Formats: sequence, structure tokens, C-alpha cells
Amino acid sequence: MKILAIESSCDETACAVVEDGVKVLSNIVATQIAEHRLYGGVVPEIASRRHAENICGVVGAALEEADCTLSDIDAIAVTYAPGLIGALLVGISFAKGLAMSAGKPLVPVHHIAGHIAANYISHPDLKPPYLCLVVSGGHSHIVEVLDYTKYRVIGRTHDDAAGECFDKAARTLGYEYPGGRFIDEAAKLGDPEAYKLPHPKVQGREYDFSFSGLKTAVINLVHNAGQKGVEINRQDVAASFQKTMSEILVGKTMKAAQDLGYTTIGLAGGVSANSGVRGALREACEKRGFKLYMPELKYCGDNAAMIGCQGYFDYLAGKRADESLNGIATLSLDKLCEE
Repeated sequence: MKILAIESSCDETACAVVEDGVKVLSNIVATQIAEHRLYGGVVPEIASRRHAENICGVVGAALEEADCTLSDIDAIAVTYAPGLIGALLVGISFAKGLAMSAGKPLVPVHHIAGHIAANYISHPDLKPPYLCLVVSGGHSHIVEVLDYTKYRVIGRTHDDAAGECFDKAARTLGYEYPGGRFIDEAAKLGDPEAYKLPHPKVQGREYDFSFSGLKTAVINLVHNAGQKGVEINRQDVAASFQKTMSEILVGKTMKAAQDLGYTTIGLAGGVSANSGVRGALREACEKRGFKLYMPELKYCGDNAAMIGCQGYFDYLAGKRADESLNGIATLSLDKLCEE
């Protein structure tokens, strides 16, 4: 079964053709990073306009690379939530028109479910149930993956997402957007023990995250040093920050796994590409004898292959949409399972 998948939730216009949920025949991504870097972050209006400009070419390229025509496609999957509403609507509108004109079923896919599904592409042997740490620019969750289309969120951030915190810390240190990659590169050259940074906790919510205090600590550290005329080592700050972030993410995930009896752990989302997080989670799982699954780096960021993979499982579960499908800016996996 071949699924044509479209992803446009933020600033990547992406299309892929995925066969039977795990075989990626094509995966085309048109990125807007260079343009948004000028503004230090994603500008929603610009992102929407670029999606509208890019989507026809991206879909055509995905079909060409997969050596397919629309007649070879069995269903069309599209990200409908969560994300920037204008950006989502470009992909949804295109997918609805394509599905209607070609007479193909339309499958609505949740973006975070797609990130989790990226692991099935890299690891076809992975099967639910398992516990997954999902960390990206807009989301930080600990999720019980009960089945391919059923989830329970047991931990979430109360303020900044991990990826957002990476970007803001990077900007404070003078790195370009998106800052996660620069923090990761600098951390490899710094001393992770140079600075002691806080591990914020959420009262009464042992699996939940709070990153605003960590972000503020880095900002205050840099600004106070500047006011005193003291030079800081950016690489040491980056290394200390990344180590602290990794400890928080991994510590809560391991606590949840032990409390709930999980021995299989997944990692997903854009921050899953971070070498510090990957290394810390790998070490923690090896220490406890847990099985760890992480997506290949090319499937960590936003892409349509992951949407095609999840779209396959959603299709098998009977999920369909018609011309009334709309974009939803915020929709948790918990609400998704209530639909």
C-alpha cells in the first residue's frame, strides 16, 4: 500500500511516498531555515506563503523520486494538528484538493504521532506498548504508546519546550537560529561541569517538565557576566546547559519507565537529533537493561516520511477525513485518542 504524505506544520514543506508504513520511496523537504534565520525564528506569515509557493513542486518531486503517479497512490495523508495554523492550512487545502480530484481516501495525521512513528521506519521491529520521550521545538512529552494509534501522555512541559529552550539559550550565547545544532557542536568542545545549572521541578507532577527556570539561568549567567565585564566560555556554557537538559529529560523518562514497568524506550522529535540527549538516554537504558529505539537523524526533524508511516497505521485503524477537515493549532495526543 502506497501513501502520499504531506507535512507543513511549521517551516518545512515536505512530501513523501511511503509503502506499507515502513518503506520510504521518496522524502522531499523544502526548508525555509535560511530565510527565518534573518528574524531569529519562524515568522508564521512568511512560512505560510513559502508553503504555498513550494508545495506543488515538492509533491511533484516526491512522486517523481518514488517513480509513481497519482494512480499508484492508495491514500493521501496530511498533518492537520498541531502547528502554525496558516502553515497547516496550506498542506491541508492541497491534500483535500488532491484527494478529491484523484478520488483517494484522505487520512488526517497528528504531528506528534508522526514523530513517534519515525521510529517504525528506522526500526520495523519496534512494536507497542512502550514509553516514548518526545522532544521538539514546540513539544516535550513523555508518552505511553499503547498501540500504533493510541497514546497516553503522562508527562509534559508547563512552559517552554526543550527545543525552544535550546534555541533561546543559543541566542543568548550569540548563536544563529536554529540554535540547537550550534549548542550541540559547541558542547562537544566545552566542559559540562563548568557551570551548575538548575533542575526545575513541578510540584506534585513528577513526570512533568519546566524549562523556563533553566532558560532564565543561562540568560542571567550571560548577562551578569557581561555587566561585570567578565568573559564567559561559550563552549563551557553550552556543554553545561546540554548536560543539564539531558539529565532532566532522561531522569524523568527513566523514573516513569521504572514506575510504570516499561523496559522498551523510544525517542522522537527534533531534539532527538541532539548528541547529548541521545548519548545520555542510551547510557541510562544500557545501565538498566532497557531496549532503546531512536530514529535515524534524517527522520528526527519535520518530514513527511513520518507522516506517511503514521498515516498507514491510521488508515488501517479506519481514520478518514472529508472536505470539512480543518487545521488545529493545538491538539494533544490525549484529545486525539478521545475523538
